[in-house]
Amino acid sequence: MAIKFQLKDYKAETHPDWCPGCGDFGILNAIQSSLFELELDPNNVAIFSGIGCSGKSNHYPNPHTHHYLETYGIHTLHGRVLPFATGAKLANPHLAVIAVGGDGDGLGIGAGHFVAAGRRNLDLLYVFYDNEVYGLTKGQAAPTLALGDRPKSLPRPNVQSKLNPMLEAFAAGFTFIARSYAYNIKELKFLIQEGYNHPGLAFIDVLQPCPTYNNLHTKEWFGPRVYPVSQDGYDPVVPADLSEEDLSRKVGEFVSKATEWGEKIPTGIFWRHLSPTFEERVAAYTPGYPEIAPATRELIPGGRAAELMEEFAL
Repeated sequence: MAIKFQLKDYKAETHPDWCPGCGDFGILNAIQSSLFELELDPNNVAIFSGIGCSGKSNHYPNPHTHHYLETYGIHTLHGRVLPFATGAKLANPHLAVIAVGGDGDGLGIGAGHFVAAGRRNLDLLYVFYDNEVYGLTKGQAAPTLALGDRPKSLPRPNVQSKLNPMLEAFAAGFTFIARSYAYNIKELKFLIQEGYNHPGLAFIDVLQPCPTYNNLHTKEWFGPRVYPVSQDGYDPVVPADLSEEDLSRKVGEFVSKATEWGEKIPTGIFWRHLSPTFEERVAAYTPGYPEIAPATRELIPGGRAAELMEEFAL
């Protein structure tokens, strides 16, 4: 008989210690609720995080839990959340793997891994905490802060250009691209579940206030600006049989919405199409995969480490 889990089964006993008003609270709530509504076994869920305030979603006061999530997971090195998550998913394709990380972690030191992950199109979900600053290390400008912006944490205006996470994800090859707002938990829950169920690499850019360091884009600033992209009749689905002309038009629509920023900021699903996953590509060269995967094999004393490394070194 299958175990019926409750929402509390996904919540660790440790109380969050983020700053009051931080968008991380909404993201955590949405992740916990999504795991519950997806009816995932907490013992088969692994959350991987990078460094920064978002990393506290994933640490372990108990041997296997995160700070705030009662699941398995790893608090990884700065910028390396995606390669760690990739390794786990390839080793055990039946594991529910979710990567979480901040804008500095993912598009700063982790930018190369961001691109490499997109090229692979592995079947996992990446939830991207986007507050435009390095919140854990006193508010330095993150790659998503616009040129000339000066939140209260900076002694002078930002001197570097802004990276658009949505366009980066598209260029790298992510097959599911969405954006949400940390205080819109209902929408974010929906997007997390859609991203998790998408067969391929899913990316959700979550806009969030940092009440301690970013006084430019606050709850009051975001509130009247965010709106569902679907209200304009926007369709994110990219059929496989599109003509070159229609595909070009589709890309243009995506870019237009992904770069809309200012008085109106759209949220929702922006891009969704099906492409062979990395697991499917690996299976073409590895008989029995993914049913027979490294994590499901018996350990042979003295045994097959070198052979396995050679077999899966693709």
